[in-house]
Amino acid sequence: MKQPFIWDNYSDQPYPLKDKIYKKSMRKKEFLSLLKTFLISIFTLPISLLAIPFVRKKSIKNSDFFCIGVDYQREKDVTIELINELGAERVLVRFKLWEMETLNELKEFILAMSQRKITLKILQDREHIEDLGLLKKDLDTIFSTLHEIVDIFEIGSTINRAKWGFFSVDEYNRFYKVAYNLKISKFPHTKLIGSGVIDFEYHFTAHTLFNFFRYRYDGISSLLYVDRRGAPENMQLGFNLSDKIALLSAMVWLSPKSTHELHITETNWPITGTAPYAPTSEHECVSEELYGDFMLRYYLLAFASAQVNSVSWHQLIAPGYGLVDNRDGIRKRTAFTAYKFMVSSLKNAQFLRLDIKRHYYIFQCLVDNNLLQIHWSLKPTTLKNEDYFEVFSKNGKKIENEILNIGSSPIYIYIKNGTN
Repeated sequence: MKQPFIWDNYSDQPYPLKDKIYKKSMRKKEFLSLLKTFLISIFTLPISLLAIPFVRKKSIKNSDFFCIGVDYQREKDVTIELINELGAERVLVRFKLWEMETLNELKEFILAMSQRKITLKILQDREHIEDLGLLKKDLDTIFSTLHEIVDIFEIGSTINRAKWGFFSVDEYNRFYKVAYNLKISKFPHTKLIGSGVIDFEYHFTAHTLFNFFRYRYDGISSLLYVDRRGAPENMQLGFNLSDKIALLSAMVWLSPKSTHELHITETNWPITGTAPYAPTSEHECVSEELYGDFMLRYYLLAFASAQVNSVSWHQLIAPGYGLVDNRDGIRKRTAFTAYKFMVSSLKNAQFLRLDIKRHYYIFQCLVDNNLLQIHWSLKPTTLKNEDYFEVFSKNGKKIENEILNIGSSPIYIYIKNGTN
């Protein structure tokens, strides 16, 4: 990555572009593409909204749904141990195109993952966006080296933020087409997903899904962060997380360019008091307790949608937003235990329904023929702990109180056999 693009090793993302003149000139250069984005979106987004009720629910493979993002160059041995402890069967790994010399290191790391399915997120830089010949050469090397051990390649990321290198969707479309042409010509069994739009900015997504470029996706990736709105149930322009997923799924369903697969390849909340490691300002940061609550509720809402094939938590070890803080040794946050208990509880679950009434949520599923309900409420309330309940906190601690406090932190309630 070369100037004016600079990588921030604290928050694992590029710094905002400081060269305003360069940024403005690049936007001006891509004006026609930006105009197309606007025109495509004003046509396709209303149609997608109308299509939402007609989109069929999918059968989601639980073992693929729970994905954890990792950095293969950070605490390698500990990372592998922690992944084994979490029990997640899908792992997302980032790879930077400007660090091709570390490709063999990445391969060794993936081989150590022992049968886990790998999603490889390929991060772009401006050099590879401008020089498509260089991009083709390096993608060819990556696919040749890893296609037998990587399940899904995500091509590009965060395409609607200039600091990540793209100044228009058409630049991304040309970028993705290089990968697609390689797939067709040399790697027909390679699975490619793309789009890579961050946040609820679906006008950019629309342009990646409806255009005249000759390519196809094997699934759509989305960096569907909702942290700036607080809780995942909070509204943005009249849409909560479930609504955003429904609209995105309808867009994918309508698009002629993709199979109906949807992968949320990044989401999290920044943690208070962790600057400069937090990727946002302190205003968006939450406590470690709320971080765990929001994470679990995000997964439950996405699971209940029956539209999302996988959700990748970003990420395992990161002081500002990870399940583990490594600033002073290895410290597992409470969210680590919550993630572990979630996976162990739901990896074999059969989803039944999600009931919502007056801001009270009940996620219901079958686990080994036993009914499991997961309760939470946006307005604190109480529930009697019945004799036929077996109750656990979000971290797996058994709760035997006569009165259960239902609030931000979801609780697991197993309904013993022979009761309704």
